[in-house]
This record gives sequence, C-alpha cells and structure tokens, in this order.
Amino acid sequence: MDLFLASAAGNVFGYLWVDEVKDCTGSDWAKVLCPRGRGFGLDGLFLMQRPEKGPWILEHWDTDGAKSFCSNGSRAALVVPGAPQAALLEVISNGEHILLRRRGQDVGIHMPEGEGFGLRSVPLAMDLPAGFGWIGNPQLVLRVASVADVDLPVFAPPLRHHAAIPGGTNVNVIEVIAPGEAKIRSWERGVEGETLCCGTGCAVAAAWLAHTDGPSEWRLHTASGEDVSVTLVPEAGGGWRDLWLSGPVRRLGHVQPDPSLRP
Repeated sequence: MDLFLASAAGNVFGYLWVDEVKDCTGSDWAKVLCPRGRGFGLDGLFLMQRPEKGPWILEHWDTDGAKSFCSNGSRAALVVPGAPQAALLEVISNGEHILLRRRGQDVGIHMPEGEGFGLRSVPLAMDLPAGFGWIGNPQLVLRVASVADVDLPVFAPPLRHHAAIPGGTNVNVIEVIAPGEAKIRSWERGVEGETLCCGTGCAVAAAWLAHTDGPSEWRLHTASGEDVSVTLVPEAGGGWRDLWLSGPVRRLGHVQPDPSLRP
C-alpha cells in the first residue's frame, strides 16, 4: 500500500487510494498514520476514489479520526500521481461540491457557497473584533494588534471548546497590515494545535474582512511562510460568491507504511 505525501501552504497530508485500503476505515488509518512520533506527523489523511466520469470523490479525516472538510488537502490532492489532469476539475470533498483549478505552481479551490454557507452572528461575547462563519466547518476569526504576540496555545483552546459553539470551532487570529493584506495564525480542531495554514480559516477570515474593510481580494501571510490569496464577491447577509483560495502545492513523494502500523 502506497501512502502519497503532498503539501499545501506548509501543511502536509497523506493520500491513499480507497481500493487499496482493506478492512479498516479512513478514521482508523488517520489515527494510526497521522500522529507525530507514532506516525508520519501528518495534518490529515485522504482516501481518494479512482477518477471516473463525473466529480472526483475525496474524503478527509483529521488526526483524531474525525471527518472534516479540508480545503488545503483538497488542493494538494491534484499533485498525487493518478489524480485527474484537467485544468479545471469538479470535486466532491467530504460531501462538499468544489472546483479545483491549476495555474502554474498554484492550485486554487472554489469554496462551497449558497444556503448554509457564509458569515453568521458571533455566538459568544468577545472583547476583540470578531467574525464567525461556516464553510464546511466552523471558523472563528479575531482581529488582533499583532499575531506574533498571541500565545495561541493558551488563547485558543477555551474558544475552540466554548460551550456556545456545539462541536467546537477552529480559531484564527488576524493582523491587518495593509489594505488587502493580513497575517494569520490558526488553531485547528481535530489537529488540536496550531497548523501552518488553515485554508478554510483563511477563506472565512478574508470573507469577514471583505465585509468589514471593503477589499474583496486578500493576500494572507501564513505561519508556513507561504502566502495564499483569496478573492470573492461578498453578498448581503454575510454570504459570498466565487470565493477562491489559491496557493502553492507540492508533491513530496510516497512511502510504504510498515506492517506494524496497520490499524
């Protein structure tokens, strides 16, 4: 069984073809292959259907074995050997209908939109300017003076597990440094730690900034040192249209997990 490795904006994901996975679930494999120290230190695991007519099917699991929509991992799937080669591709990733687009070394993802997706009322009282949105997963965004000065392991977990948000939320802090340009750090549920770039967090952060600050194009500087760009058309009521997140992806290679790692 080959485990393919690819990265997007610094986050590293594992990919397995579903027809090569025997007897065990994606959740089982994620809990074995992802954790640092015991596994490969992955930010998530994907099972991929073989490309056929119609949308390409992807399923993603976090390191704790929970299923979740993952935009960066969906983008990086395009560099896995055997992935479809179209410049623009219809995909269903964890049940969400998206598009993937190749442009040079970058891959863009057209985020889910329509009923149920968009900005919502912030469900808890905050001392900082804050936004909250659903984009296939929940995202809390807080504007701070300096992302570098935030002690994220202390600051984020109480918000990540807050009782006002059933199931919890991802937590993002942003620092606007110029019109259409900001720094961002993210604490992701499922990973239960800071990741180098949360793609869905970047998308919701940019959507919130577009509604509050005006520009509908944002360049976000992530903790990976790589930038991602977000463009969208804000809509009344906190919705969005044509929300694209784009950034670099890389093929890292593949490994054959030791038999002792079998769930």
